[in-house]
Amino acid sequence: MLQSLQSLFDSFVSASTSAAPADREHALQLGTAVLLVEVMRADPQIQPAERSAVLGALRAKFALSSTELERLVALAEQEAQGLY
Repeated sequence: MLQSLQSLFDSFVSASTSAAPADREHALQLGTAVLLVEVMRADPQIQPAERSAVLGALRAKFALSSTELERLVALAEQEAQGLY
C-alpha cells in the first residue's frame, strides 16, 4: 500500500513541477484528499462522521465550495481505489 501511495504522490509531484500554478494547486488538493481518503478507508466500514471529517479538513485547508469539495473527495476516492 505504501508503495502505491508513493507512486501516486510521485505522479502528482512530477505533473505539478512543470504545470501552471492552478494545476499545481489542484495536484496539492487532490494529493491531500487522497491521503485523507486512505486514512478514512483504513477501517473497512466508513462512517458518515469520517467523511464529514475529511470534508471539514479539506474545507479548512482549501477555499473550495461544497460542490467542489464533494467532487474533490469523489475524485480522491476513485484515485484511492485505483491504488489496489
